[in-house]
Amino acid sequence: MGFPAQTIGDLKDRARRRVPRMFFDYADSGSWTESTYNANETDFSKVKFRQRVAVDMTNRSLASTMIGQEVAMPVAIAPTGFGGMQHPDGEMLGARAARAFGIPFTLSTMSICSIEDISEATGGAPFWFQLYVMRDRKFMYNLIDRAKAANCSALVLTLDLQILGQRHKDARNGLSAPPKINLNTIWQLASRPQWCLSMLKTRRHTFRNIVGHAENVGDLSSLSSWTAEQFDPKLNWSDIEWIKERWGGKLILKGIMDAEDARMAAASGADAIIVSNHGGRQLDGAPSSIAALPAIVEAVGDKIEVHMDGGIRSGQDVLRALCLGAKGVYIGRPWLYGLGAGGEAGVKQALDIIRKELDVTMALCGERDIRNVGLHNLVNPGVFS
Repeated sequence: MGFPAQTIGDLKDRARRRVPRMFFDYADSGSWTESTYNANETDFSKVKFRQRVAVDMTNRSLASTMIGQEVAMPVAIAPTGFGGMQHPDGEMLGARAARAFGIPFTLSTMSICSIEDISEATGGAPFWFQLYVMRDRKFMYNLIDRAKAANCSALVLTLDLQILGQRHKDARNGLSAPPKINLNTIWQLASRPQWCLSMLKTRRHTFRNIVGHAENVGDLSSLSSWTAEQFDPKLNWSDIEWIKERWGGKLILKGIMDAEDARMAAASGADAIIVSNHGGRQLDGAPSSIAALPAIVEAVGDKIEVHMDGGIRSGQDVLRALCLGAKGVYIGRPWLYGLGAGGEAGVKQALDIIRKELDVTMALCGERDIRNVGLHNLVNPGVFS
C-alpha cells in the first residue's frame, strides 16, 4: 500500500483513486442534499474533551463488551452493501481483519459475499448478520436459518429501510452489481483497470445472499426487480416478536433516532439498539446520529444497551460517542475506505488508526480504562441538549 496511512482520510483518498466512481460514491454519499450525511461527520467536532494532566496513564485498556461479547475495543464493523465491489471478496477480507483484531464483523443482507462465504473465510468463527424485513417471509426464514447455521452470534435487524431514500449519486452513476454495461459505466471501469483485472479473479460479483436462494431470482434483471419490490413498507413492532422467536439469539435493532422509538425498542425484548440514520442515506434533514444519542440514552437508561453509528471517522469520534453514553459504535465508511485502498491490509490499517487515536485521546483525557469514560471527560456534556 506504500507509505502507511495516518488517518482515515488518507485511506479515503487512496480508495477514491482505485475504486470505480459508482462504488466509491456508494460508500461516500448520502441522500438528497446530503445535509444529514454531512452533519453526521461535522457534529462530532461540537463535542469538546476535558484535558487532564499529571494522571497515571500506564496500563491502559480499550477492552470492553458489546451485548456480552468481549471486544478488543468497543467498535464493530457495520453492515454495508457492495463491500465486495470495493475490492474482490471484500466482505470476506473485512471479516478476517475484524476477527484478527478482536472486534465483531456485521455482514449485510445486500453483501456481495454470502453468509456461507464469510463462514468459510473465518474458519467458522462467529460473526454478526444484518437482516432487512422483506415481503418474502419464506426467504427471510431461510436467511435467519442460514445465519444460525453459519454460527452467527447476533442478528442486527434494520428498521429504517422500508422505503429507499433518494440517493441521487447512485442513480446518476448507474449503481448495480455487477455493473451494467453502457457508456457511463464503461468510462468508469476503463479509468480503473487494476480494479477490473482484480475482479476477474473472483466469481463473486452479485448479491450472493439472494441469488440462488430467493425464489425465481437467477439473474441480474430479476434480482434488480426483486430488491425494488421486496423491502416491506408494512414493517411494524409486531414483526420483531416473530423474528426474535425464529432467531432465538442476541438481537440488535438498528435505525433508532427518536426517544419514543427507543423506549418501544427497549420494551421489545431486544438486547441492544443502534442509534443510526443509515449513514445519512435515508431521511435527509434528520439530525446527526451523535446529536440524537444523548436523548436516547436518557430515555432508555439501563433497560437496553445503546450503540451508535454514523459519521465516525476517527478514534476521537469513537470516544465522543462513548462519553455521551454509547456502549459501542460501528464503523461503515472507514472500513470500506480501507478495503478500497488496500484490501484486507487496508481494513487492518483502518482499525489500527482508530485504535491508536482512541487510546491516545483517552489517555490525554486522564483515563486508563475505556469502560470508565463518560460525561465527566467532556467540557460541554450538554452540547446537544
